[in-house]
Amino acid sequence: MVRISLKKRNMSTIKPKNNFEQNIKKIPAAELKDIKKILIIQYKPYGDILLNTGYLPTLRKHFPRVQIDYLIQRPYITILQDNPHIDNLIIMEKKRNKGIHYFTYLRERLRIIRLIRKKKYDVVIDQLRGAGSAQITLFSEAKYRLGWTQRPGKWVYNYTVKRDNHRYYSRSKFDLLQPLGIKEVPHNTYYKIHDESIKKINAWLKKENLSDKKFVVFSPGTPVLAKQWDLDNYARLGDMILSKTNYKLVLLWGPGEKKDVAYIKNKMKEKPVIAIPTSFNEAGALLQQADVYISNDGGINHLAVAMETPTLTIFGPRSNPKKWTAWHKDIHTYIRDWNFTKAEYRKTGDQTFNLSAEMVFKKFKELTEIL
Repeated sequence: MVRISLKKRNMSTIKPKNNFEQNIKKIPAAELKDIKKILIIQYKPYGDILLNTGYLPTLRKHFPRVQIDYLIQRPYITILQDNPHIDNLIIMEKKRNKGIHYFTYLRERLRIIRLIRKKKYDVVIDQLRGAGSAQITLFSEAKYRLGWTQRPGKWVYNYTVKRDNHRYYSRSKFDLLQPLGIKEVPHNTYYKIHDESIKKINAWLKKENLSDKKFVVFSPGTPVLAKQWDLDNYARLGDMILSKTNYKLVLLWGPGEKKDVAYIKNKMKEKPVIAIPTSFNEAGALLQQADVYISNDGGINHLAVAMETPTLTIFGPRSNPKKWTAWHKDIHTYIRDWNFTKAEYRKTGDQTFNLSAEMVFKKFKELTEIL
């Protein structure tokens, strides 16, 4: 599949000047040589964990003989279990669902703290920025505790960095490595697609007569209503793509989202193909084959970026595209009406985000260079 670069860039994708500079306290070079164990903390969710994979090769390059471990909750281990730059996954059971007693959660948290203390890490890098991760960092007894300045409990960390919210999150995550003498380098996120996932998706594409066709993937579902673009608009956009271009359309869905894609299909004049049920890994295999991915802001969008599939992300007023889209690369673009504010959304509940299907189709044509 040939990847497409933009010849013309819409103002929504122009990179602003980055004047984000800060004086970072560095670990002395002589002490860096004594580091033997590093722990990274970002145990949820899928997309945020995936965004940590961008800096892992550089961290490994700087510390080739150091043990690098990663604390992760069990539901998300698929993201890192095949990553060549991680030595061990420290698995935390997810114990704070509805119906789970608080003391069960507390017992698991204490187990993790004891385990991490026992392992005697020299460095803890807390990428999660939450109260729970700060608690684990505090009791780790690590000599070097790296964290973000913007959170309550920042006193937990003896090396802090202010986060830049005007760069794609995989890029700004490099900033937290600066106390270790590491700066951002060109990179992409990484996720290994298994052979069985590729075989399953290839067989399904063949069955649907899509193997040799150009196709776009929509992923309209999300557990966060404030991120979900209007489903009727998705249907109108789908009809425009099928009637005005030579692309086919596949509707991708996750748990609890099949009703959304069924609604879109029923509203469309020209029928798309609804994808088979997929695991996260199988979704990645499908995105590897896709020519363009269009979605709300969410974790699958980051998966598409990792697969190097061109993306068009539709944003409402609750998310910052400069942080959550890889807009620094021409094959990834977004659309948002910056005049449609959070206050306006709360007042109107307008799920179109003041973005019509025609506006998104125009953006799609810019991405694919279709006149």
